[in-house]
Amino acid sequence: MKKLFKFILNSIPRPLLIRLSYVARPIIALFLRGNTYTDPIDRKSFSKFLPYGYGKQRDNVLSPSTLSLERHRLLWLYLKNETDFFTTPAKMLHFAPEQAFYKRFRKLKHLDYTTTDLNSPLADVKADICNLPFEDDQYDVIFCNHVLEHIPDDTKAMREIFRVLKPGGMAILQIPQDLNRDSTFEDDSITDPNERAKIFGQYDHVRVYGKDYFKKLRSIGFKVDEVDYTQELSKEEVIKYCLAKGEILPVCYKS
Repeated sequence: MKKLFKFILNSIPRPLLIRLSYVARPIIALFLRGNTYTDPIDRKSFSKFLPYGYGKQRDNVLSPSTLSLERHRLLWLYLKNETDFFTTPAKMLHFAPEQAFYKRFRKLKHLDYTTTDLNSPLADVKADICNLPFEDDQYDVIFCNHVLEHIPDDTKAMREIFRVLKPGGMAILQIPQDLNRDSTFEDDSITDPNERAKIFGQYDHVRVYGKDYFKKLRSIGFKVDEVDYTQELSKEEVIKYCLAKGEILPVCYKS
């Protein structure tokens, strides 16, 4: 199964993969139903989760029902337990909307919800993150998760996010991060997809972020909370929800 999922991820274009997943998801969810693991997003339980990874496959991480990964489930728990995201009216911008969240956020009547991306079929507005077609100080909430590692000029992208975020607003800007690295590594000369996958972790990534990611966000102007939310959960919850311990949520605010 791991080889099959790796082949699918690396062979099918992502927009098509998103469309096909709507057909396959209910069938797989039915096949894997059980009581061992629970997806907190929809509260459905399974005997196991699916493997996932463009390069090295990680076992037991992809929820069969919502297609959430560890980072999605962790973010959901944080938003639900620690914020007023699900109750307070807000104007929201969501970059490259994840399937685990897209329809659920769209249904929240208190959100004025806009999605954006260059390629995703789920995007309301096709836009370049480095040149956004939005006015200054427009959004109360911005989600931009696992996008910046794809962007050659991530500094410009961060500045655009900061520009369109309202004063007092919140942005959550997750990235794949190696906390054993003090400094982010990038090399524009590496263009071969296989080499990128080997060095950066995925064929379409252009860098691997280190601990200095938070410093860079602060240099843009954000106030950054480095939230290790797994520390607030019990060991049993971490196992039950199939979370990756130690992942940091970069929760950013604009003064």
